[in-house]
Amino acid sequence: MGVAKCMITGSDYIGVFAAVSDRYVFFGNRINERSKRILAETLKAHPIGLSIFATDLIGLFIKANSNGILVSRMIEDYELKALRELNLDLRMEVLESNLNAVGNNILANDRIALVNPDYHPNERKQIQDVLGVEVMATEIGGFKTVGANNILTNKGFVINNRATDQEKERIDRLLGFESTRTTANTGALSVGLSAVGNSTGIVAGENTTGYELNRIIEALNIE
Repeated sequence: MGVAKCMITGSDYIGVFAAVSDRYVFFGNRINERSKRILAETLKAHPIGLSIFATDLIGLFIKANSNGILVSRMIEDYELKALRELNLDLRMEVLESNLNAVGNNILANDRIALVNPDYHPNERKQIQDVLGVEVMATEIGGFKTVGANNILTNKGFVINNRATDQEKERIDRLLGFESTRTTANTGALSVGLSAVGNSTGIVAGENTTGYELNRIIEALNIE
């Protein structure tokens, strides 16, 4: 089973530092080698080190799936050039939006993206085109930051604990998954910042309890 816990630069909020698709795991160049190895081996994804806005906060500044990568406008020209030179065979564009924390505001797999309702229709169209998905604007549990507070993969969906029964039923029907409510990092509602997952595995913050981790594993159908 592809399951692990770790800290990155002393933080349990590993989703701040890493972004994941089924093909790749992106993380900051300066995070330690042990964390890089845990992410790549657990998620069975090709590791890509980069920087954005001269930081390691990769999980905040990009959203990727198997079709494309959206990058925050905070990225520097030299960083974007380095990313393009990797020739990842993915559509890649800068999302010119005032919602700079792309990873916090977009929740996506290879079929659908749930996004912050504050995105302009033109921005939603760009998200649709680059990621190659259907786009729906919604809050979940009162949070517009759907990427920060939930986890969506091609196999399952973790929904935050504040989601109402009606929200859960509506979004489960839309996604085609039976989601599981949970927290992470011992009660944190920011599940998407506390753990990263794909179709193969899950890596959660060190402070995530066994109960929380089992709920995430169940929701994402990790075998």
